[in-house]
Amino acid sequence: MFNKKKQPPIKSLIAQGTRIEGHVLFHDGLRIDGEVVGDIRASDEKPSILVVSEVATVTGQIHADHVIINGHVKGPVLAFDLLELQPKARIEGDVSYKALEMHQGATISGQLKPMAGGLDDKPTLKLAANNG
Repeated sequence: MFNKKKQPPIKSLIAQGTRIEGHVLFHDGLRIDGEVVGDIRASDEKPSILVVSEVATVTGQIHADHVIINGHVKGPVLAFDLLELQPKARIEGDVSYKALEMHQGATISGQLKPMAGGLDDKPTLKLAANNG
């Protein structure tokens, strides 16, 4: 786990075969297996997690703390904590993140913009060869 904070629970699901046209505001966690045409925004009140599965499509902006993408997103993505791009992730839009984890196969057609403070919060890595 990237953060020592407890992960918020995923309480909402947009199922495969469901299409939502309009903006979505959610608390805690949201998993998308269907299609959303509109902006998706997490509430600022609590930590949030958004999962876009490999069968999901989002056309619009995404704003959440922890964002995990394995599907198709057409629009800007703002991850205020961690952005995880899994192997089948395809993003057409600019990406802003505090920390980024990108698997082989994921693609981004847009600019990568680290948010301020992203590098300061990471633990210092020590090489095993220097422990002697």
